[in-house]
Amino acid sequence: MVSQSITYLGTLRCSAVHGPSGVHFVTDAPTDNHGRGESFSPTDLVVTALATCMVTTMGIRAQADGVSLDGTSVVAEKHMSTDPPRRVARIVIQIRMPGDIEISYREILERTARTCPVAQSIHTAIDVALSFRYGNA
Repeated sequence: MVSQSITYLGTLRCSAVHGPSGVHFVTDAPTDNHGRGESFSPTDLVVTALATCMVTTMGIRAQADGVSLDGTSVVAEKHMSTDPPRRVARIVIQIRMPGDIEISYREILERTARTCPVAQSIHTAIDVALSFRYGNA
């Protein structure tokens, strides 16, 4: 169990503190939903959680196998529904990997990303479009 403390600051902002480390961040409602959009929104964090979980679990696997993922980067997009209720409808994630990863090992990493704990927790109604690029491709 990991505890988190959240305080509503007013003006559609919250402060969150990670219990074990004390690390702090602020969320803000997006501009298209009455907020200032000055920080991650709660729905932005859903996308961030998914993308970072994918890369983290790939990193765990790669580290165990002696493979470097240094230089890996991710571009993630959140698409909200246009019909009620307001919700995340689509997540687009592109993971850019080093080009020197063996072709036979790429499938292992990709499967690891697709089955990370957050991916297993995302509702099936959310369309997740995941792609991988290797090297300069």
